Amino acid sequence: MRTIVHLSDLHFGRVDQALLAPITAQIHALQPDLVVVSGDLTQRARSIQFEQAKAFLDGLPQPQIVVPGNHDIPLHNVAARFLLPLRGYRRYICNDLQPAFIDDEIAVVGVNTARSLTFKDGRINAAQIALARKQLAAAGEHVTKIIVTHHPFDLPVLRRSRDLVGSAAQAMQGFAACGADLLLAGHIHISSAGNTAARYQIPGYSALVVQAGTATSTRARGENNSFNVIRIAPDRIAIERMAWEPQPGQFVLHTRQCFAQNDNQWQADDR
Repeated sequence: MRTIVHLSDLHFGRVDQALLAPITAQIHALQPDLVVVSGDLTQRARSIQFEQAKAFLDGLPQPQIVVPGNHDIPLHNVAARFLLPLRGYRRYICNDLQPAFIDDEIAVVGVNTARSLTFKDGRINAAQIALARKQLAAAGEHVTKIIVTHHPFDLPVLRRSRDLVGSAAQAMQGFAACGADLLLAGHIHISSAGNTAARYQIPGYSALVVQAGTATSTRARGENNSFNVIRIAPDRIAIERMAWEPQPGQFVLHTRQCFAQNDNQWQADDR
């Protein structure tokens, strides 16, 4: 079994400082095999915010897979936005925009969906899809295959479809071809978990989509700060949502959802 801690939307520059020590301590106590951060490490892509985000990540367990979000591209500095959009992210966080972690049980690939030409929306392109397919295919059939992006490929019921990553349908065809099991994302600051069967009707295939809320920022959208603990066994995944409670001043288990795979399709499993 592998344990992944999934954080998203840290938004340094708009962080609730009271959460940083508790979340760091709790993540260490979980002893995860991997920490995943699905974008928006900063609020306005300023150097001091990247420095703060880097210090926070340095205090968490390794290894880590981190991808940028749209807030990690400068908003007001037009020249930097279009000429060097991810300079700060590359300098302080990670120069690799499609990082991978592969062991004998999981294969995790991060993909950058942030773009200069849009303020909020994201996109995945054909080259990124092809590389992700190659990376996951090389891991073999026996491992659980995971994609990490900031912008989501699927959404909870009633969410606006414009929040989906651009070229999502094309990407899902590619992910089906390489057997991607789990898609981790953030962006909307709302936690959820479900499969892709309704939106993407690909014969004999559905992936599990897991959204993380905002782990540390004050930009909540009707939901307490939270992060996910993902426990992965062969053909079975459990998603535990850890939500902040001011009393007792820690993140506590809020919900637990289990999913099982049958014939390349992930479905809710209440066993």
